[in-house]
Amino acid sequence: MKILHSADWHLDAPMSGHSEEETLRLRKELRKIPEKIAKLCKAEGCELMLLAGDLFDGPYTRESLTAVRTALESVQIPVIITPGNHDFCGEDSAYLKEEWPGNVHIFTKPEMERYDLPELDCTVYGAGYSSMECPGLMKRFHADSTARWKIGVLHGEAGVIHSTYCPVTKPQIQDSGLNYLAMGHIHKGGSLTAGDTLCAWPGCPMGRGFDELGAKGVLMVDLGDEVKAHFIPLDTPRFYDEEVEAGDDPAAAVASLLPGIDSSDFYRITLTGYSAGVNLSEIAARFPHIPNLTLRDNTRPEMDLWSELGADTLEGVFFGLLHEKAQSESPTLSKRATLAARIARQILDGEEVKLP
Repeated sequence: MKILHSADWHLDAPMSGHSEEETLRLRKELRKIPEKIAKLCKAEGCELMLLAGDLFDGPYTRESLTAVRTALESVQIPVIITPGNHDFCGEDSAYLKEEWPGNVHIFTKPEMERYDLPELDCTVYGAGYSSMECPGLMKRFHADSTARWKIGVLHGEAGVIHSTYCPVTKPQIQDSGLNYLAMGHIHKGGSLTAGDTLCAWPGCPMGRGFDELGAKGVLMVDLGDEVKAHFIPLDTPRFYDEEVEAGDDPAAAVASLLPGIDSSDFYRITLTGYSAGVNLSEIAARFPHIPNLTLRDNTRPEMDLWSELGADTLEGVFFGLLHEKAQSESPTLSKRATLAARIARQILDGEEVKLP
């Protein structure tokens, strides 16, 4: 059996730290996620979809609700939802107030329940949050179904003991009797195996800031002689946070980290090392095809490199010799001497050295 496992869409999130224009665009991109996932689900021939919480970030808009319901109905396979800490089952919950397609089942109680899918020879177990916090829900839990496939869906933290967000320990996973435990809550994907149970979490399908970097997506789970889960990235905006030595050509250094084609991804690049001067505005203007580019100058003035020059110390003598070579008419020798001085200065200042 093939399953699509996703979580943490956070539709209508506030997008802290972004401009109003960026917030509107990112929210619009978030609203495309349900349809993207539905199309992927159908293209992969999935027989079941598991959504492990926080589909909404809190209060929801009609646009987001419609996007979710339309997408889930279109897959025409069973869809199981377990509410999380952001979309918990309170009095204003979309899971309690709104109508949902007939193929969607939602676990709304803060205790483990079962939902049988005899046509798939499968039983799914899950529970939903009733408030922002949730105690561990798998204490003394063991799947009692005789179905071939026994699956759990929870929004929580796997492999931990102390957490206010439904902690699930490895012994609990090992003793669960489940073939697969689909988790949500952690925005960076991961997995662990305990006993005969694979527990995995896909991370969020789209980053919302520079604390959620790189490719984001879903898990495709194959149940067979072995239970396997592999990550599939989605075509959503991505965030990248990089550092680069400014060198003699800061613009070229920035260019080395950027794509040569138009991109709506978000890049934050910090220039480091020693430089004769960095004009961030001029550099940014050279990359109009990257509208979401943030540059930061963390360089030091080149003069700081030779701050001990002339001092009657071992350090002063050492840098004096390098400075003499740096003034050489040979471009190669000058470049090598300056590089040696930069590395030496970094070492003396207790900094990490990154060799070119």
